[in-house]
Amino acid sequence: MTVQPKQVMLVVGEASGDVHGAHLVKALSRREPLLRFFGVGGEQLKQTGFEALFDVSDIAGMGFVELAGNLPNIWRAYHILRRAMRDRRPDLVVLIDFPEFNLRLAKLAKKLKIPVLYYISPQIWAWRRGRVRQIARYVDHMAVVFPFEVPLYENRKVKVSFVGHPLLDIVRSGALRETVLAQLALDTGKRTIAILPGSRKGEIAYHLPVLLDAAMRLSNDSEVQFFVIRASTVGRQEVESLLKRVPLKIPIVDDQRYDALNACDLAWTASGTVTLETALLLKPMIVVYRLSWFTYVLARMLVKIRHVGIVNIMVGKEVVPELIQSDFTAAGVVKKTRSLLENRDLRDSMVRKLVALREKLGTPGAADRVADIALSMMDRRSGMAIEEIA
Repeated sequence: MTVQPKQVMLVVGEASGDVHGAHLVKALSRREPLLRFFGVGGEQLKQTGFEALFDVSDIAGMGFVELAGNLPNIWRAYHILRRAMRDRRPDLVVLIDFPEFNLRLAKLAKKLKIPVLYYISPQIWAWRRGRVRQIARYVDHMAVVFPFEVPLYENRKVKVSFVGHPLLDIVRSGALRETVLAQLALDTGKRTIAILPGSRKGEIAYHLPVLLDAAMRLSNDSEVQFFVIRASTVGRQEVESLLKRVPLKIPIVDDQRYDALNACDLAWTASGTVTLETALLLKPMIVVYRLSWFTYVLARMLVKIRHVGIVNIMVGKEVVPELIQSDFTAAGVVKKTRSLLENRDLRDSMVRKLVALREKLGTPGAADRVADIALSMMDRRSGMAIEEIA
């Protein structure tokens, strides 16, 4: 009798999830080369041989209004995955963040008696804590990346493991600053600002024009230069079209993003996973974010935390400056930038706090730990199936 290879459905909702999913697939494939993977992914997952039934860039959204405009794609993706889950009956479903979508899939998997591993928790500590009841009902194991998340699930009798943060394995740079800037045709003697406007189309539209306005104002009276780091879920043309509106030479970084980020003196970054990446490289930063006003008002009603940047959330106070919604203006960015570039003590103090933050994130090896959990769950399912046959 021919043994069919085991299958894993994996679903991600944004660029960071695509990266973490790719590392998990590689870790699983090293242990079980015959495993097959399908679901929702992006550039990084596709490079592993992952079968993408839907591309993550077509479902990513940044808020209530923005997601509503993308509902046809989201609905289509859900139906494709629902059909695939029923037809293929994978041995495991792995869900990475993206809770509004993924918890629906978890509910279906539970009905089909397919084990569910949730990797990277929804931010129940920030808003909608009631979702933990859904998680307890439909998810078999939570693999969380922040230590403070463990008691939130243990208190609800959810099986949970702190696996460390996957960025500890990913974020590293081996290139010299001079080499990186020379490759970008930038001056190695000038202070350099990295612009990271976001990983979603809406974020680019809301953030990049304001940041380019700030770049223009700084360039008029300062010896500074800039480059933009493009997320894999954002088309290069979208970024280029906005850069053409300003008379500045601002190169776009598509690859070796950590080498580029490590070469800057300061980062302007949208709130999100990238703030943690910047922190792990010990780079001073200014965190920005803007939503539609309707989404922002709803968010303020629902969110129970003071800060939006994960760096500040983890510490419980403002370690790095945040400019959110109406505070996010070109003038505001310029003011904060000058303060950081001109005050060495302020920059050094921020870096010391980032060092302390890094020590709270566990040790490298998150993907391997999650792979061990995943294989254990599949083995248990196979054992139960054999018992039923016997």
